[in-house]
Amino acid sequence: MLDQAKNTDLFCDYYSQWVSVYKEGAIRKVTLDKYLMTQSWLKKLIPEVKLCDMNRITYQQLLNDYAKDHERQTTMDFHHQIKGAILDAVDEGLIDRDPTRKVIIKGKQPKDKKIKYLNQFELHTLLISLDLGKEVNWDWFILLVAKTGMRFSEALALTPKDFDFSHQSLSISKTWDYKGDGGFLPTKNKSSVRKIQIDWQTVVQFSELIKGLPEDKPIFVKKDKVYNSTVNDILERHCKKANIPIISVHGLRHTHASLLLFAGVSIGSVARRLGHASMTTTQKTYLHIIHELENQDVDLVMRSLSSLS
Repeated sequence: MLDQAKNTDLFCDYYSQWVSVYKEGAIRKVTLDKYLMTQSWLKKLIPEVKLCDMNRITYQQLLNDYAKDHERQTTMDFHHQIKGAILDAVDEGLIDRDPTRKVIIKGKQPKDKKIKYLNQFELHTLLISLDLGKEVNWDWFILLVAKTGMRFSEALALTPKDFDFSHQSLSISKTWDYKGDGGFLPTKNKSSVRKIQIDWQTVVQFSELIKGLPEDKPIFVKKDKVYNSTVNDILERHCKKANIPIISVHGLRHTHASLLLFAGVSIGSVARRLGHASMTTTQKTYLHIIHELENQDVDLVMRSLSSLS
């Protein structure tokens, strides 16, 4: 294991052991999968490089080779996932000097990613097309995500106990492991633990819908295995039937945020409602909407100034 590592060991083997010792069982499965993916890239790009060979030039070349097929941000993530193992190897005397010092992160030019979202009329058209009967179904799920902006995994984890109808709020404190074997998991980050205010109509609808359901059981999960594609297919059929742009369940989250921003809700409030770790995430994600709003502000300023003459 790591305590028996020698500087002549292959770096990819050392990294594999490092992930096993320090990451397995300590991080979420989705994050662990990223480390394992990095591990597979190391075997592909530097299969013969030993710990003692890991210098600044070798490491920079590794990042350059990875960056040929990846965007800069992805390359940055790759670097961060390797750096921890390298610094530990330096501390143990397996690598002479820190090869990550003054590293330069490169990468392909990112593609323009315009988020798909519906405008207010299109969302209204979608919601009135839903089949909202007396029994819980995926149409109720679609409605709730549209009204709250929750992540898919957060909405799956909702239980009747999470609703506080008297205060018109919804508590988000967990997610559902739909990519794994089912069951509750922690939220994406600390900021994701939050209370979301809900409108009175949603309160009336859901207080009746979930009446008599087990308090601690997920409302929407009937089997342990739930597929994102199942709900997206249902949503796609509704979009086609309503003759509106086709979006995913995640697109409903973007729609929710977009409508709030266009309505004049502050970025800070939108960030808290979405459970973003910082306002920077919200600003980056909805940059094109913020630009549109800034253009509207400029028009408003010019009209105001012209009225002064």
